[in-house]
Amino acid sequence: MILLVLLASVLILVVTVYQYDEQTKDYNIQRFERKEATTKQTIELELKNKTSYPVNTENLAKIFKERIYEISSINKLNISIFDLEGKLLKSSIAAAFEKVNIEPVSEAILKELAQNSNHKILKSREEKGIGYQSSFSYINDSKFKRIGILELQFTQDNSEIEKELREFISRLGLVYLLMFIIAIAIAYFLSSYITRSIKTISDKMEQTRLNKRNEKIILNTASTEIEILVDAYNNMIDELGESAAKLARSEREQAWREMAKQVAHEIKNPLTPMRLTVQSFERRFNPQDEKAKDKLTEFSQTLIQQIDVMSSIASAFSDFAKMPTQKKEKIETISVVKFALDIFNENYIKYHPQEKELYANLDKTQLIRIVTNLVKNAIQATDKEENPFIEVKVLSEEKNLKISVSDNGKGIADNVKDLIFEPKFTTKTSGMGLGLAMIKNIIEAYEGSISFTSEEGIGTVFTVILPKT
Repeated sequence: MILLVLLASVLILVVTVYQYDEQTKDYNIQRFERKEATTKQTIELELKNKTSYPVNTENLAKIFKERIYEISSINKLNISIFDLEGKLLKSSIAAAFEKVNIEPVSEAILKELAQNSNHKILKSREEKGIGYQSSFSYINDSKFKRIGILELQFTQDNSEIEKELREFISRLGLVYLLMFIIAIAIAYFLSSYITRSIKTISDKMEQTRLNKRNEKIILNTASTEIEILVDAYNNMIDELGESAAKLARSEREQAWREMAKQVAHEIKNPLTPMRLTVQSFERRFNPQDEKAKDKLTEFSQTLIQQIDVMSSIASAFSDFAKMPTQKKEKIETISVVKFALDIFNENYIKYHPQEKELYANLDKTQLIRIVTNLVKNAIQATDKEENPFIEVKVLSEEKNLKISVSDNGKGIADNVKDLIFEPKFTTKTSGMGLGLAMIKNIIEAYEGSISFTSEEGIGTVFTVILPKT
C-alpha cells in the first residue's frame, strides 16, 4: 500500500510537469498565432485603405513610421520590416528617434522562406531563460506582389506559469504527504491485525522445546487457514510431548544400564585380585610357620588396598552423580590455587600468577578440585618425558577469572578430541574417565567454560574461565 501511494505520487508528479509543459507550449503557440493573424490583418488594412503613399518597398518605412509602434503595443509583439534582400527598414523594438541595431535577415532564412510552400517559417531561441518565437512571412501589395519581409517576434515569459506550477506541486506534495502518512498508519494497523494470529503462532513455535512442557495455541478469532495451522501445531505438540516422554524414559534406562555396566566393571577389577589373594592364602597359610604373622599382615594390607580401591570407585561415581551445588564465598584465588598445588611434590610444576591478589565468589573446595584434576592429568601426560614441564597461570580478564594449565606431554590425538569431556572416556590405562566430565559439570554450574588446545608430541593447554561474581 505504501509503495503504491509513493509510486502513484511520483507518476502523477511526472505527468503533471509534462502536462504543464505541453499545455504551456500549445498555449504560447496558439497565442502567437492569434497575435500574428491580428497583426497581419492590421498591416494589410493599413496598406490597402489608410496609407497615402504608393505601396512599394521604398515606402514601407514611411507608411509604418509611427503606426508600427501602435500595432506593436496593441498586439504586444515586436515588429520588424525588411526589404526582400533582408535589410532592415523599420522596427518597433527601439523608440521613434533611436537607432536600431538589428541584424539583417540571414541568407539561410531568405532561402528557406522562398522555398517554403506557405511562405512562412517559425524560428525559436532562448536567451537568459526567456524564450523567443519569431515568424517570417512576405508583405504583399494589393496585387499580391512581394514588397517586403515581416518578422513578428513573441517573447515567452513563462515565469508566472512556472510559479503556478511550483505552487500546484507544493500543494499536491502536501496532499500526498498526508496520504503517505495515512497509508503508513493504515498499513501498520492492517498488517498488525492480519499478522496477529501468525505472530502468536510464531512466538509459540520459537518457545517450543523438546525437554520442557509446551503450551498449545488458543485463538478466539482467526481465519480458516490460521485455524488449520493452529490445529496442526497443537497436534504436533501432543505428539512431541509423547515422543519427549518416551525419549527421556529411554535415555534414563540407557544411562542406568551404562552406569551399571561401568560400576560392575570397575568393581570386578579389585575383586579378582582379592579372590586370588584369599585362595592363595588359604592354600599356603600354615599357622605353625614362624612367619605366619607377617604373612597375615601382608594378606590384610592387600585386602585393605583393594577395599580402598573399591571405596574410591564408589566415591567417584557418587561425586559424578551429584550436581555440584553453587556455594559461593569471597575467596582469594591466588592463594587457593597455590594451596592446591602444594600437595604435588614434582619440582617441574611452575606456578605463575599474574597478580598478587585476585578475589572471586567461588567454592574453595571445588576450585581446588578443578586445579588438582587438571594438574594430575598433566603429570600423567608427561610421565614419559625426559624434561617434563607443567605451568599453571592465574589471571583476571575483565569480569572473569582465567586459569590455564599447560604441559609438554604427549598431547591429545585429533580423533579423540571430541570425546575428552565425555564420561567414561579415558586415554589412560587406569582410571574411570570421570575426572574431566566432573570438573566440566562444576565449571558449567558456575556458568563458566573449559576448553583446550593440543598438538601431539608438543603438549596440551587447558583453559578455565569462571565468572568472579
